[in-house]
Amino acid sequence: MRPAFAPPYSSFPDKYPMAFFTQDQLKAIADALGDTEAGLTGTEIQHLFATCNLNDPGPITKRVRIFNAFAKSQNDKQNRTHILEFVRQAMKPAQYSRTPERYEPMRALVNQALAFAGLVVDQTGAISVVEAAQTLPEAQRRARELRADLEGRGVHADVLKFCRAELLADDYFHAVQEAVKSVADKMRSRTGLTDDGASLVDRALGGEPPLLAINARTTGSQRSEQSGFANLVRGAFGMFRNPTAHEPRIYWSMTKEDAEDLLTIVSLIHRRLDSAHMPPRV
Repeated sequence: MRPAFAPPYSSFPDKYPMAFFTQDQLKAIADALGDTEAGLTGTEIQHLFATCNLNDPGPITKRVRIFNAFAKSQNDKQNRTHILEFVRQAMKPAQYSRTPERYEPMRALVNQALAFAGLVVDQTGAISVVEAAQTLPEAQRRARELRADLEGRGVHADVLKFCRAELLADDYFHAVQEAVKSVADKMRSRTGLTDDGASLVDRALGGEPPLLAINARTTGSQRSEQSGFANLVRGAFGMFRNPTAHEPRIYWSMTKEDAEDLLTIVSLIHRRLDSAHMPPRV
């Protein structure tokens, strides 16, 4: 089924600037919300259609389904009110309380799509007006360059997958943050723990014996190495997980060079976790 048509912005009355989404903008937003990996599920889409009083086109691909609903709403009502409400409802952080790892990748995708309409979703899920982007996302070039540099350093494959354009839409912060989250995921996967942050590090890498040991721990130097590694992981969590819950996002700027150095450290952590063993427990 072909997507429904949404007239270009120039065909609408311009009494209220940006009162409508263009066809390209609607497609980009629908593509982000219906992304195969990070987007909404079919059930979530159906629920949001009902909540926002949008006509559901039926069981077709998620992206086309969302686009058709958005285009029909805008064409019929001659406003984008219900579309914006759909985005607001979809990006409420409380919706992701059970799957928090989904939120930031999805928000990055949606914000990249909204950039050309002069809108942004903040960490609370609120939509704000910003200066509209005029060119193709710089994030795509950033992603290519960052990945190439990290491949040259031989970083871990589990780190390279976070060099994605949607994570670099603002700067390099999200790529590093998501890579650090992947460390916690690996530790939980290896140990079966459900903790997070410092508690996860203490339980997984501390204790006698630790759940994950990076060496034989038979000498004082080896035990110091284990303790130092735990401090390294704990510091990474403290720097890139805890502050983001309290500080405004705008204060967290990061250069490409900083990102490369930090992602290299995360790569080291991943390699040591991959080679770690689980000592027998008495």
